[in-house]
Amino acid sequence: MRIPPQDTPKLVDSTARAAYRRRIQPDALFLHDAAIDEVQDRLSMVNRTFTAPAVVTPLPQVWGGAVPGAQVIQDAEVLELEPAAHDLVVHAMGLHWANDPVGQLIQCRRALKPDGLFLAVALGGETLHELRATLGQAEVEVSGGLSPRIAPMAEIRDLGGLLQRAGFALPVADNVDLRAEYRDIWHLMRDLRAMGEGNALHARLRHPTRRAVFQRAQELYHSSFATDLGRLPATFDLICLTGWSPDESQPKPLRPGSATARLADALKTKEGKLSD
Repeated sequence: MRIPPQDTPKLVDSTARAAYRRRIQPDALFLHDAAIDEVQDRLSMVNRTFTAPAVVTPLPQVWGGAVPGAQVIQDAEVLELEPAAHDLVVHAMGLHWANDPVGQLIQCRRALKPDGLFLAVALGGETLHELRATLGQAEVEVSGGLSPRIAPMAEIRDLGGLLQRAGFALPVADNVDLRAEYRDIWHLMRDLRAMGEGNALHARLRHPTRRAVFQRAQELYHSSFATDLGRLPATFDLICLTGWSPDESQPKPLRPGSATARLADALKTKEGKLSD
């Protein structure tokens, strides 16, 4: 298993993250419900029966029945996965809070049998872009500084690259944009805390923020993003990753120059030379 070096800077305060998760409200977990739908939809398109699945998640109580027969384990930094023990591993809604996301992916790959399937669902870089922009501008205007408030979630291209770095074959990354609407910025922040997605960054402010910052953020949010009915939209970028544990049976890319037919013939056109 890959264990992060002890001197690696920590992005996430695991104690604060655990505290938020203990206060989760079941009626606020619409993101997990959407993620479960995405995982089940993708599995339904795979022509295979999985006999030894595992699910890695911060919320075992939510994901326990999402994949029938799965071993459900906590998304700790060192995952309790046995090497080559599973034909399916699902990393469910925890990767965006990992201090070492590549390490998480490598551990999942090592837990897969050859030609085993890996699926991950996590929040991506466009998540809460409205809140990130307005809170940042408000804090600069009111306090003259900027503090970490929303986790720096990876873009879809970066996450696809992490699959390759972790050694997965046939990597695919795609996303689903979800949007919720709120009465005001305080309603949104209460909902984030209720779903366990509050600010658990290690470098966060350790004292209360002035109310004037949030008041100014509310004004900016409303003026820049409000709907026709005065509601505040919040974007959640749900990124889905798929990869396979390498195996000799998997398709391989053709060698350059090995084609047996010309593209021009297939297109029924003439092949010309490039201009100088």
